[in-house]
Amino acid sequence: MKVIGITSTAILSLLLGIAAPVYAQQDQQGAKQDHPQQQHAQPQREQQPPQHAQQQPQHAQQQQQQQHAPQQQRQNQSNQQQRAQQQQNQNNQQHAQQQQRQSQNNQQQHAQQQQHAQQQQHAQQQQRQNQNNQQQRAQQQQRQNQNTQQQRAQQQQRQNQNNQQQHAQQRRGNQQPQRTQEQQRVQQAAWQQHRSQRWDSDHRNWQQRGGYNGYRIPDDRFRGYFGQDHGFRIYGLPFLVVGGYPRFQYDGYWFSMVDPWPGYWANDWYDTDDVYVTYVDNGYYLFDRRYPNVGIAISISM
Repeated sequence: MKVIGITSTAILSLLLGIAAPVYAQQDQQGAKQDHPQQQHAQPQREQQPPQHAQQQPQHAQQQQQQQHAPQQQRQNQSNQQQRAQQQQNQNNQQHAQQQQRQSQNNQQQHAQQQQHAQQQQHAQQQQRQNQNNQQQRAQQQQRQNQNTQQQRAQQQQRQNQNNQQQHAQQRRGNQQPQRTQEQQRVQQAAWQQHRSQRWDSDHRNWQQRGGYNGYRIPDDRFRGYFGQDHGFRIYGLPFLVVGGYPRFQYDGYWFSMVDPWPGYWANDWYDTDDVYVTYVDNGYYLFDRRYPNVGIAISISM
């Protein structure tokens, strides 16, 4: 009994399973007949979702492209600005390098010009120094030649004068001057009257006398006929006594004794000794060659 019940139940379930799909299919067909338009529209609605789904990715892509475009534009502008800035920096660096090279070239040119100017100045200074040295040497040589010529001329002149004086002295020695006994007595009295036994205290030089104020012999004439190299003797020369002082004439000039002569000199020194006239200590003095350390102050007149 139990088996029969289970079988019946299974058969019944099978029948119900077969009938249910048939009944559902009939209901669906009836619904299709009652609503044909709805059935026609429903496939369209069923097809639209795929189109809308397809449009959504495109719209999203467009939005992404629209959002990405300004960023790309800004990125491009930024890249352009960077490239422009880099180009500007590069140009500035090139300009700075050119300016630096130009400055270095200018400095080098200026240094070369300055060096060239210094070399020219040094050359000019050296040239002037050489010219000055040449001029100095030429002047020294000229002065030396002139001095040599003058010395030779003076030596020759002194030699000639000495020869003339020697000849004159020889002539005077061979020929006694014609003096009367009265003239000899007057001259001897005048010379002896001015002989000093205390010559150091009686003697005064021209500085002590206040300076020489008489006639001055021209230098060229003095060098030619007077001085230590031009000696002569008073004996036989024109002679005068003026104010009690002896005076004699030589070479056109009158020489007056204003100082006494030392007592230790020879009694006849004025007749036998060679004397010379020189100019020392701002005045004229008469020297005896036998007593060269003693000078007698004299005055000269024409």
